[in-house]
Amino acid sequence: MKVIVLGAGITGVASAWFLRQAGHEVTVIERRPGPAQETSFANGSQISVSHSEPWSNPSAPRKVLQWLGEEDAPLLYRFHGNVRQWKWGLRFLLECLPRRTARNTRQCLALADFSQRTLRELRQTVDVKYDYLMRGIMHFYTDLQDFNASKAGATLMTSLGCLRQSIDADEVVRIEPALSPIRDKLVGGDFTPGDEHGDARQFSIALAERAKAEGVHFLFNTSATRLLTEGTGTAARIAAVETILPTGDFVAQSADAFVISMGSFSAPFLKPLGIDLMIYPTKGYSATYPVIAPDRVPSVSLIDSAYKLVFSRLGNTLRVAGTAEISDYHRQLDTARCELLTRRTRELFPDACDYSQPNYWSGMRPMTPSNVPYIGRAKYSNLYLNTGHGTLGWTMGCGSGRAIAHIVSGGQPEVAFDFMDTWPR
Repeated sequence: MKVIVLGAGITGVASAWFLRQAGHEVTVIERRPGPAQETSFANGSQISVSHSEPWSNPSAPRKVLQWLGEEDAPLLYRFHGNVRQWKWGLRFLLECLPRRTARNTRQCLALADFSQRTLRELRQTVDVKYDYLMRGIMHFYTDLQDFNASKAGATLMTSLGCLRQSIDADEVVRIEPALSPIRDKLVGGDFTPGDEHGDARQFSIALAERAKAEGVHFLFNTSATRLLTEGTGTAARIAAVETILPTGDFVAQSADAFVISMGSFSAPFLKPLGIDLMIYPTKGYSATYPVIAPDRVPSVSLIDSAYKLVFSRLGNTLRVAGTAEISDYHRQLDTARCELLTRRTRELFPDACDYSQPNYWSGMRPMTPSNVPYIGRAKYSNLYLNTGHGTLGWTMGCGSGRAIAHIVSGGQPEVAFDFMDTWPR
């Protein structure tokens, strides 16, 4: 079949790769000049299977209320008159119920684990360089109450097959000596030796190049404006996607199947077709610093519980990312949130990096209220979704791409995930 993939972030590129491996003729349409130039550009870099619990959990509403009005809060909800934002927020509260949280955790963990296995298999057969390190992920705590509360999550993850060990402060420092300067503030941590990290942008670019060599056609600087339909009722299908080429010309690109991997923009793009995706952008921030003292920079990827920040060593740089701002469709940098990243990183690793000229970035994570992405066929017979991965796009990207390729090909992915079984999610 001829398949068009809309979007060239990590999920779009992975979808294109696996669709081509399944024998399809694949074209990727992307409005930016190259792959991974939006949400996949400078994320936290973690393949965090062990921390795939959804944000929507029983403790979340209290924390959101606690952080209201704090400009540098880990999660900041900026209220707008946007009806979709209010609908998303109400659905988020519903997903915080314990039974829903348990189901969503199982879904996210199953897909994340499948994706990590897929990435490792891919790495054995395809030469892709992306500064990856397989040294685990460690969550460290400076608040005893938070640490004690974390033990239930570690027990749950371990019971579901993902080993996450609760450890004391001395073990935290033994595993990651770069945390030695704050040993007196540490109360404990949890460590997952099977997790890893790497540069999602580098990976996406490298895989896109390999995909090109395998015959995938990429149309960059090309905007998709709308989907053109034909037929009615159960016979309704997508005939083509209307695009604007770099020349400014409008061209309808036809195909046998269409895969939507447009991140936060998937929802407004599909709205005219009556497909109401419960996806809303959650702006995340990152900063990247040049390393000047390699022995003082962590080699284990870290999560700071107090500030909800992640730290990942990428070659000769340190990437710190985190915070969430539920606001609107814009990437404007907020000074207070940027300064938080540098202030906290300097506190933890004072002489490790050059903090004089941080490279700040923001991206819009495509969040569903449940944190469970949309993967599978939509209400049109040849329209497929692979979107809504939120903070776990890099963690779930390869598995999602492999799964959607199976589905488009008429097969069933080998992962215990409910592909589009609930509409809308």
